[in-house]
Amino acid sequence: MTNMLRIAGLAKRYGSVRALEGANVEAAAGEIHAILGENGAGKSTMIKILAGVTPADAGEVTLDGTRLALGRPARADRAGVRTAFQELSTVPGLTVAESLLFRREPSLALGFVRRRELNRHASELLSRLGLAHIDVRARIDELGLGERQLLEVAKALRDPARVLVLDEPTSALSTEDSAWVLGQARRAADAGAVVLFITHRLAEVRAAADRLTVLRGGVDVLTGATEDFGDDELIAAMLGRRIERLYAERTAPRSDAVLVVRGLRVGGRVGPLDLDARAGEILGIGGLQGQGQRDLLMALGGARRWLDGSAELNGAPFHPLSPREALRRRVALVPEDRQREGLLLGHSVQANVTLAALAQFVRHGVLDVRKETLAARSVVARVGLAEQRLPDAANTLSGGNQQKVVLAKALLSDPLVLLLYDCTRGVDVGTKAEIFALMAELASAGATILYYSSDLSELVHMCDRVAVMVEGRIRSVLESDELSEQAILRVALAEAEHYRSAPA
Repeated sequence: MTNMLRIAGLAKRYGSVRALEGANVEAAAGEIHAILGENGAGKSTMIKILAGVTPADAGEVTLDGTRLALGRPARADRAGVRTAFQELSTVPGLTVAESLLFRREPSLALGFVRRRELNRHASELLSRLGLAHIDVRARIDELGLGERQLLEVAKALRDPARVLVLDEPTSALSTEDSAWVLGQARRAADAGAVVLFITHRLAEVRAAADRLTVLRGGVDVLTGATEDFGDDELIAAMLGRRIERLYAERTAPRSDAVLVVRGLRVGGRVGPLDLDARAGEILGIGGLQGQGQRDLLMALGGARRWLDGSAELNGAPFHPLSPREALRRRVALVPEDRQREGLLLGHSVQANVTLAALAQFVRHGVLDVRKETLAARSVVARVGLAEQRLPDAANTLSGGNQQKVVLAKALLSDPLVLLLYDCTRGVDVGTKAEIFALMAELASAGATILYYSSDLSELVHMCDRVAVMVEGRIRSVLESDELSEQAILRVALAEAEHYRSAPA
């Protein structure tokens, strides 16, 4: 059969770790084909092989009956394979235009870039894709994770594709931006491309994918038309077991307030706002994406400067000037971008886990390595990460296991208040269930958790209350008996519309 992408017998090892063990996928031109599996199932390794970033140990990839000579990104590019990576390939020091047209910059004879022409070409590309609101002159490191993810997809759409690979392209996006990505995937398929779509969101699979393949342990274990499988069947295939409960059972929070915030202002967009969080409470921070939720949690975690306001932690003044100071007060932050903000990727799992708590293991200026190792073993066990991974570099782990390392680092400080920003982004359903169980365990022990998620269903099922933010302020706090996705959206959209229509 022509017009078919065939991945046959693909195998790859990293030392003793078998990432792929003879995986097979077949997808036709004009088709959106979802690749599903838990973190570590081999999805990202398969994508890296297709993109030419990583060579395969065995197996082959054919397109329209012709074997693709991969192994280098340039070869994949010449073959028409366009990839939007989960872990973003945008370079922080560049502008949006420089990133979009990297190595394609219009230049003069002596190599100087024609800056005006560069910006014009980038603006035309973004306008064509419906992303004209992104400033091509902005630096990549000035953008939020969601905008960087949109740009990653835009780069993949820069040229016509024979194979379009979208690796977790919506993990940090709002509902509206996710719909844009799914629309672009459908347009590419309708233009004749094979579209491989990797996601952990089964609702997106239902909405967009014609067919699917499930990987587990580096092997394909299920394939067929999307409509032929129920969610429970897909989850069982991904995990090799059934999950009895995704959202953990909760106990009621206590009545005493642990964190009290008054008149907080951060940057030029957030506040003034008031906030009260109780012992044993999971307080959701909701609303449309980009309404100041990130700045709020970063400020409480000591990673953003306060312009104004006050706070009390267990009745004592609280105003952390750095994450280190927040940790000394037992306030731990799990940030949005685990790779750029939460991990030292080239260092071991153990070094990452204990980095923020090294003072606990130093005696007379000497690090007690045995004590450090015992603590690291204990805390990674709590997050469900095998202690055998302690010597491994963080950049060798799957996205879900990297998130577990960031969580373990936060837990080692024995947090009184835990600030979680979209900590289930890009992780599989099994890891989500483990994270939810850990959150419930911590809350039951009396910890206070402030939790932002881009998935409204998580806020509804895991939180005692949800504070809905609009334009940098808390517009409503929804109690448990009135929580629903519709209620959160009703407040967020109504208030947003009010601000758009208000006179300047």
